[in-house]
Amino acid sequence: MELPLFPTTVVGSWPRTREVLLGLRDRRADRISDADFQKIADQAVLDCLQAQDEAGIDIVSDGEQRRDNFISFVADKLENVKMLTVAELLDYVEDKASFEEILGKLDVPAYSLSNPAAFGKIARRKPIALDEYQFLRRHTDRAIKVALPGPYLLTRSMWVEGLSGAAYPTKESLAEDVVRILREELEDLIREGVAFVQFDEPVLTELVFTQKNANRTFMCGALTAKADAEEELQFATGLMNQVMEDMRGRGTRTGVHICRGNWSTQEDVLLKGPYSPLMPYLSQMNVDQLILEYATPRAGELAAIQALEGKELGLGAVNPRTEDIEAVQDLVNKAMEAAKYLSPEQIFLNPDCGFGTFAQRPMNTIDRSKAKLGVLAQAAQLLRQHYS
Repeated sequence: MELPLFPTTVVGSWPRTREVLLGLRDRRADRISDADFQKIADQAVLDCLQAQDEAGIDIVSDGEQRRDNFISFVADKLENVKMLTVAELLDYVEDKASFEEILGKLDVPAYSLSNPAAFGKIARRKPIALDEYQFLRRHTDRAIKVALPGPYLLTRSMWVEGLSGAAYPTKESLAEDVVRILREELEDLIREGVAFVQFDEPVLTELVFTQKNANRTFMCGALTAKADAEEELQFATGLMNQVMEDMRGRGTRTGVHICRGNWSTQEDVLLKGPYSPLMPYLSQMNVDQLILEYATPRAGELAAIQALEGKELGLGAVNPRTEDIEAVQDLVNKAMEAAKYLSPEQIFLNPDCGFGTFAQRPMNTIDRSKAKLGVLAQAAQLLRQHYS
C-alpha cells in the first residue's frame, strides 16, 4: 500500500471505555463469556478506528482494545504462562525493601500491575494478534499497524527464577522459545498482508538510564536482567535479529518501539536521557524503522538519529501523557529538524507512546487523544506541501 510523505500513525494503544473495562473485569472473573467480551471489544475497536479516520491517520491500529496492557495479554495466548501481580512477584525478590522503594519512586503501586510468568514450556495456544488484525482488516482500507511485545521484553518478563527454572534453567533458554513463537506470529501476519508490525522494547532505555538496582525493572516485573547494560543490549539486539531472520523484504514493514516509560503522567518520575547510548545497538537491529520518543525534552537531542544508518524514523511528536494539545507548527519544526539528519522519505509521525498503555491507567482521555492525532495529521499535510 503506497503511503504519502510523512505518514502518520499510532504506537498502538487507545484509552478503553468504561464498557471495555467492565468487560475485561467480568471476563477475568468468568461473569461473561469470551464471546460476549469480544462483542464489546468489536464495537470499541470500530470506535477507535473512527477516531483515527476522523483525525486523518494514515496507518491505523485497533487500539489494543482486547488487551489489558501491552504485554500481559499474552498470558491468554500462550501455554504455561500465568499472571502474577507485581506484589506477588515480590515473593521472588531477594531484596524486597529495595524493590518496593523503586516501585514507590516510580509511581507504580505493586498491586496495580500484573506480569506474565512462564511456569512450563511455552507455545502459542492461539495467535497473539492475528485475529485482532483480521477483524480490523474487514473494516478499513487503510494500512494497519500491529504491535507485538518484543523478544527481549517477553524474555525478561516471563523468566522468573524459582518459577520458570524447571522448564528453563536460564532466561537464555526461554528466549529460544520466545523467538520461535514471535517468528510464527510474524509469519502469519506477513502472510495475511499486514502493512506494519511493531515490536515493543520499552525496557531498553531502562538498561542505560537506571543506575540503582539495574537488575530490576518497573515495566514488566522482570527480576533477572544482568547489571551489565552492554551485555543485555547485545542480548536484546541478537534476539531481535533472530526474530527477523529472512523476514524483511516480504511486503510488511517492521519496526522497534523504544520509549522511556508510559506508566505515569508525572514526567519527573519517567526515564531521562538521550538515545545516543542505544544507537550502536539500534542501528544493528535488522528492522525497517525505529520508533523513538521525541515529544519530550527527556529524549535529548535529535542529532542522535544520524546513527540510524538508512533506517526509517518513527518520530514521536506528541506526548500522550499531557493535557495540552501541541501546536501544529511545533510539530512541523520538529520534523524539519529531523529532516536535517534523515531524508523526508524516512520520517514517519506518531505519538511518543500509546494513549492507553494500561487498560486501568490510561495516559489520556479519548477526546484529547483524538485532538493530538489531529494536530499530527495537520502537521503532516504542511510538511507534504513544503517538501513536495
